[in-house]
Amino acid sequence: MGKVRASAFTVSIDGFGAALKQSLENPFGEGGLALPGAWFFPTRAFRAMTGQEGGTTGLDDEIARKSMEGIGAWILGRNMFGPVRGPWPDHSWKGWWGDTPPYHTPVFVLTHHARPDLEMLGGTMFHFVNDSAEAVLERARAAAGDKDIRIGGGVSVVRQFLQARLLDEINLVQVPVVLGAGESLFAGLDLPALGYTVTARVASPNATHLTLTRTQA
Repeated sequence: MGKVRASAFTVSIDGFGAALKQSLENPFGEGGLALPGAWFFPTRAFRAMTGQEGGTTGLDDEIARKSMEGIGAWILGRNMFGPVRGPWPDHSWKGWWGDTPPYHTPVFVLTHHARPDLEMLGGTMFHFVNDSAEAVLERARAAAGDKDIRIGGGVSVVRQFLQARLLDEINLVQVPVVLGAGESLFAGLDLPALGYTVTARVASPNATHLTLTRTQA
């Protein structure tokens, strides 16, 4: 059985994983693009993922590349799929990524509003599920087989899986960006009490990469 992990999840110095006022023009909230822009967008791994050439190499690129490897299923929150809130007005919105999303696996989107499964190019199949984190995780395990399940975000979903002690590991990327306000990843969570501790740390010129592991059963 693979791990349940959140990988390359970026936070600001003041602990926010996204800015406020997400919209079609601002998928990470107003000013939030500075988070992945500080380290992820310039990498060769990201540029290859989006059909571009070139890009930076080194530690950031290596971590970006490894974050996408060995995944058999993803779990995303509704806001990670798109900016639409409430009942779906129609089924025209198919995500931020065009016809070929970067997932290439089954993706379980947590939502309170039902929608038919959505098959995309490249092997991505979106399933829209209104269920508990535990029940969705069981479906993802069945889909992933021996591979890992990646909790892709957003912030509220990662917090939910941390609170329920369902994450085996979170690879956190702290960048030198101050947002001032936004969605706080760790506010109100007692990570040691939940069994999480820092087990690794490396730094590049652009970011500090930390691994938090659930060391208590």
